[in-house]
Amino acid sequence: MLCLRALSRMAQRAFLASGRGFQPLTVSERDISLSPRQLTSDASFYSEESDCPRILITGGLGQLGVGLAKLLRKRFGKYNVILSDIRKPPNLVYQSGPFIYSDILDSKNLREIVVNNRISWLIHYSALLSAAGEANVSLAREVNITGLHNVLDVATEHGLRLFVPSTIGAFGPTSPRYPTTDLCIQRPRTIYGVSKVHAELMGEYYHLRYGLDFRCLRYPGIISADSQPGGGTTDYAVQIFHDAVKTGKFVCNLKPDTRLLMMFIDDCLRATLEVLEAPAEMLSMRTYNISAMSFTPEELVQEIRKHLPDLQVTYEVDPVRQTIADSWPMIFDDTSARSDWGWKHDCGLPELVQTMLNFTGSDSRMARAN
Repeated sequence: MLCLRALSRMAQRAFLASGRGFQPLTVSERDISLSPRQLTSDASFYSEESDCPRILITGGLGQLGVGLAKLLRKRFGKYNVILSDIRKPPNLVYQSGPFIYSDILDSKNLREIVVNNRISWLIHYSALLSAAGEANVSLAREVNITGLHNVLDVATEHGLRLFVPSTIGAFGPTSPRYPTTDLCIQRPRTIYGVSKVHAELMGEYYHLRYGLDFRCLRYPGIISADSQPGGGTTDYAVQIFHDAVKTGKFVCNLKPDTRLLMMFIDDCLRATLEVLEAPAEMLSMRTYNISAMSFTPEELVQEIRKHLPDLQVTYEVDPVRQTIADSWPMIFDDTSARSDWGWKHDCGLPELVQTMLNFTGSDSRMARAN
């Protein structure tokens, strides 16, 4: 009734103002919205680029969401990509493009967002990572599994293309580690890994049972300069650059000879876009390994010392993280991704170190100046 009365008042004003009967009436989303969760406060969120996908990213304030949104907005337009999270965004993120509150545990909220914004692609980044998940198993189970179920149902109901990342953590101590193939024994020992195997299998099931366009990549450890570590076992490979530049000292929580798969964030984001854009007929499977480089903490330290020879490193091993790392792949076989849709990484270890030091060094100098 409130909506009808508002429309009636606006129609009367338009009639009186025209002086010659009714004219075409444009109704603001703000005037008719009754739900505080609807994305209606900015009409420019609705793009006229009808041939472009309308994309929602959940968990958008994590390590990957902001960077992926930037890449997708360059390709599909600023207002076709909506970041979402349950946290308040920094000003820079809020001003860079559409951002809304979205709780993946609230399926009604998720459905409203998909319908009201005509979403066609959903990128599901909401998750608790490996070490953080072990510290709070019940929350990890709720976010990583119950949240996934909500996303699968909404994507299926509305015919969305759904991307859910997996991880090197989806493997366990009985998995082949050198190399690890796309299809092999997994059996992870963390709630994070278990939830990711669950996501892979549920996505494939929904694809076969309901025709859901589900796509998944197993990410290595992702290294990025413009985001802070988020509770993962491979976080040392990000933190070391910040500490090396700021203090010249670093305490590593893994053994110096612990070999793990890594990837620079630019390669990761590009791979995600490429698999999302790949024609369905090119995909021989729904979950792919992708690989770039593999190194140990000691190898990373030696590469950094080529630029910062006075870097001091000590090793104080965290038994929980070390146990996790010892169960993960050392080398990925990503032949299928390279042959099916042309995956190819650009950044190796020397390029990674140079890029990270350039960024963190510049960031540190700006902080000192301020």
